[in-house]
Amino acid sequence: MALVVDGKEIPTDEKGYLLNTADWNEKVAEAIAEQEGLELTQEHWDLINWLRREYFENNQNQPNTRAMVKEMSKQWGRKITAKDLYALFPLDPSKQGPRVAGLPETKRKGGY
Repeated sequence: MALVVDGKEIPTDEKGYLLNTADWNEKVAEAIAEQEGLELTQEHWDLINWLRREYFENNQNQPNTRAMVKEMSKQWGRKITAKDLYALFPLDPSKQGPRVAGLPETKRKGGY
């Protein structure tokens, strides 16, 4: 599979995850989000950018939904729940969020 952004073909796996994280940029994120029926808001970008920082600056850490809830509650200054994250990424924040963020599919077992 591939994603075409600005006339450039960007290879993805069969689930839509980028094969090369270096191919990611904001336009790529917007194209992935559009394919998934998402309109990215500032809260989406907050989570996307945090997921990317965690991955690249923290030994390729891919947080689960519980860690996302804790971090976004801190960043947004209010208590949120997993339901709030599912409103942003309905197919599962810990799967769909990293896909839009251009990160590999998590191999972690279990969920929340």
